[in-house]
Amino acid sequence: MAATGASKTAAALPWRYRAAVASRVIAALGGGYALASAVAAAIAVHGQPLLSGSRSEGAIAGAMLGFVAYAVAFMTAFAARSAWRAWAWVLGPALLLGASVMKGGWT
Repeated sequence: MAATGASKTAAALPWRYRAAVASRVIAALGGGYALASAVAAAIAVHGQPLLSGSRSEGAIAGAMLGFVAYAVAFMTAFAARSAWRAWAWVLGPALLLGASVMKGGWT
């Protein structure tokens, strides 16, 4: 029985390529979630003066911008030159925003 061309191509892919793609997927899903959460929290905590002083408006605006940040992080994870850069571009801002939220509080 002859194998199809698609199965030959899939079998020929090296494990490093597959690991890089898997790492990008995890960076996009997990790192994107971390970035979206950090953006939402940072806007909710620090965006209060910009949004007429209401905490509820800050929380809603943060949640909406979190969706945008998740989409951008997902695209960035696959547009980066390497899996390491994908992780850096996704987790770098997430860690900085998370640190700013942990340092500052409700005013």
